[in-house]
Amino acid sequence: MLQDIRENAQGTIAKIIIGLLIVSLSIWGMDAIIGGFSGEPEVATVNGEDITEREFLRLVQLESQRRLSQMETPDPSLLNEDQIRKDVLESLIQESVLTQDAANQGLALSDADIDALITQMPQFQVDGKFNRDRFVATVRNMGMGVGEFREAMRKQYVVNQIRAGIVQSGISTQENAAQLLQIQNQTRDFRVLTVPASAVADQVEVTDAEIEAFYEENASSFQQPEQIDAAYIALSLGSLADSTEVTDEELQAYYEERSDDLAREERRASHILIEDGENSAETMATIQERLAAGESFAALAEEYSIDTVTAEEGGDLGYAGRGVYDEAFEEALFALEEGEVSEPVETSFGVHLIKLDDIRRSEVPPLAELEEQLRSELARQKAEERFAEVRSQLADSAYAADDLAGPAEELGLEVREISGITRDGGPAPFDHAGLVRQLYSDDVLNGGYNTELIDVGDNLSVVARVREHREAQQLPLAEVRDQIRERLVAQETRGALAERADTIIASLEQGEPAEAIEVGQWQSYEGQGRNAGGIAPAVMQTAFSLPRPDDGGVSYGSTVNARQAAVVALDAVNSGEADRDSQEFEQLRQFLASLEGQREYTAYQQYLRDQAEVERP
Repeated sequence: MLQDIRENAQGTIAKIIIGLLIVSLSIWGMDAIIGGFSGEPEVATVNGEDITEREFLRLVQLESQRRLSQMETPDPSLLNEDQIRKDVLESLIQESVLTQDAANQGLALSDADIDALITQMPQFQVDGKFNRDRFVATVRNMGMGVGEFREAMRKQYVVNQIRAGIVQSGISTQENAAQLLQIQNQTRDFRVLTVPASAVADQVEVTDAEIEAFYEENASSFQQPEQIDAAYIALSLGSLADSTEVTDEELQAYYEERSDDLAREERRASHILIEDGENSAETMATIQERLAAGESFAALAEEYSIDTVTAEEGGDLGYAGRGVYDEAFEEALFALEEGEVSEPVETSFGVHLIKLDDIRRSEVPPLAELEEQLRSELARQKAEERFAEVRSQLADSAYAADDLAGPAEELGLEVREISGITRDGGPAPFDHAGLVRQLYSDDVLNGGYNTELIDVGDNLSVVARVREHREAQQLPLAEVRDQIRERLVAQETRGALAERADTIIASLEQGEPAEAIEVGQWQSYEGQGRNAGGIAPAVMQTAFSLPRPDDGGVSYGSTVNARQAAVVALDAVNSGEADRDSQEFEQLRQFLASLEGQREYTAYQQYLRDQAEVERP
């Protein structure tokens, strides 16, 4: 066995084990791998081996944290705690069963085996040799001690050997792969006759009696849902900034602090632009030599630059600040000292030489022109600093208050109102499931309390209370009559279209020529594959679901909706090709074999689980 370990330590199995350990730790934590502690209350016993309560509760907490981390806006109120506990316990039972099965088969690693496996893993090597410091650091980063890691390796390795053996034993014959590939590549020849709803319009009539009967029979479908009209306070950075006072002294200080930023730097540049071609490097070298010899940049721009507009002005581009030129051009320009010429710079326009002619800074605009902008910026900065503090104050104040007016007045916030919130939610911020769940809780709905302060978005928290609650009500017939009529018309139209399609198919099957059908025109399609475009998906599905027609025969089918019916006449099924020497064929065969092996392993897991004696207190 030690030799097998040496051969596999740097291969796929070793990598799989490390991956499984990391995944297991990140999802279930340490105890899910190495088991719990003895001498403690148990939540289940599997074939005589206990799963401890401490182990179970710790994993429940870790799994809850994992599911919260997957939420876009983490909200503990959305967690289904009963389902989490059920999932965790079942996972622990399954893990115990697999570990016991490996032990029963005599699969085990000695300490020497573990040492050999660990020392040959690339994850723990430096310059191709095992490094103890790397090993210890890696293990600790996984949240484990060295002893715990060794035990986890021992269990995971033997369990994975069983899994790998079963999965790799999956078999798929070449005939199965060829048959599937032929079906996948199959094409079909068919015709389609479209029957529009207008062709059966004279058969569709909905009476008042039918509408009333439908209303009575489906009364539960015509109810106004239970609704709440709510009052709420939304604490956001924006609302907090709006209520944040900025004094004139603070504004003046902020203006002076920002003066350097507010004075915009502009640079006057000239350039020589040449085409980026085979001779561009040689041309640019010539220009640079002539500049070094003392020739005028302006004269060379006029001679060489392909930017004819600026060439006439000696390459002068005038003054410009940041954000005007191509990124590479701007970076080079703003790195120059006054009078300096850049090295060649490539842009989408060609190759440039850039000369910095002058630098100027615009005057800082007077405070009066910038007051509104700067006051808003400063208020938001102060709001960001205060948000956590105000949020805590609002949470405490709303919890103790019997309304929202007091907390709003205390913190300078606004009480807003909204109507028609159902148990499915309403407009923002009541599109947040956790907030709606709190609003419909017994304490808030019937007890008259405020909700907790719920974080419904980034820097947005909401507390709400019920203003008015309305039970679900039956809508009067007058309000839903038109809706029912439309539904019944669509229903009868669909039925009439289906009947017409069946009649057409019956006539065709009795030998009536297709040309004799006096509804629309047949449209022919030849050699159409399963993923052909330009044809309605329902038509394609029908065409590929029909049986292969007999020689010289036709198979018929139809698809119907409220707008039209389509009669499909399948004329031929063309077998697809299956090149057994192709990469596609081999990949499919391997996939089918892997699928079969995985199916067998899943069945094996279920067999072990069914045979296990599981006791729960």
